[in-house]
Amino acid sequence: MELLGIHHLSAMTKNAQDNVDFYTKVLGMRLVKKTVNQDDPSMYHLFYGDEVGNPGTELTFFEMDQIGQNHDGNNSISTTSLRVPNDEALKYWEERLTHLDVEHEGIVEQFGRRVIPFRDHEKQRLMLVSDEKNEGVSGGIPWQQSKADPQHGVIGLGPIHLTIPDLERTEAVLTEVMGFRRSGTYEFTQTENEVVVFETGEGGAGAELHVHVSPNLHPERLGRGGVHHVAFRVQSEEELYQWIDRLNQSKLGNSGFVDRYYFKSVYFREPNGILFELATDGPGFTTDEDELNLGETLALPPFLEEKREEITKNLKPINY
Repeated sequence: MELLGIHHLSAMTKNAQDNVDFYTKVLGMRLVKKTVNQDDPSMYHLFYGDEVGNPGTELTFFEMDQIGQNHDGNNSISTTSLRVPNDEALKYWEERLTHLDVEHEGIVEQFGRRVIPFRDHEKQRLMLVSDEKNEGVSGGIPWQQSKADPQHGVIGLGPIHLTIPDLERTEAVLTEVMGFRRSGTYEFTQTENEVVVFETGEGGAGAELHVHVSPNLHPERLGRGGVHHVAFRVQSEEELYQWIDRLNQSKLGNSGFVDRYYFKSVYFREPNGILFELATDGPGFTTDEDELNLGETLALPPFLEEKREEITKNLKPINY
């Protein structure tokens, strides 16, 4: 049993149309699935990724039109990284973000890689990470019809940053239960705090957690521009059941097996309250749509299909 890397990350948005405009037109990602929150079908659940939304490339958003602004703080997933092919791509993105008036900090060094910290239109903390020196989990394939140059396009999720007040208990879960291993430390220049890096599977940018320890921060209040949970890759449904057994044996409260149709999952919280998910690599997003037409219509899992008319009435159309 070994987690293969980052599977997806789910964040919060106030407006689905504005969200689609930013992530497809500015970042050039593909909307690979337009569906609803299966636990609350009144809201959109949007999935962006590479050309087919391969595991490890999926950035997703729940739309809540009444949600307030995120208040950054502790006990949080504090930065989401997006991988690009190389250092040359970062130069392209630095120019593009500047041209499109996207707030960013320019190209800087972090943990031996070149990165661009930036924020989206709702102030979500993001980071473009160069794969120039990456060894480990391979990236995906940028969408060739992207609004951005596919040669420099986003190829997947990179290191996910957590901010917590106490490392000891979280590290125990990461290493003793989830099988992560320490791979290094660095000083985060913005806060001068030490960041501890953990990796799983083949390692590399697509399989890392960067854990910031900040005992003096207030807890985060989740809102638009905040992150709901991060998911890690499990090879098969059979192995997912083994992970559920391990969580139970470790006395970690969890959701049990959940069928999300496009993948199977289990959810639990690490000791500082951050929501983790373990998700299978398959069956994937071509289960109910062909590759050429991914994301073009509202996709619903079979158990919601009979409610399609009612669900559609409650959703505002998205143009893209």
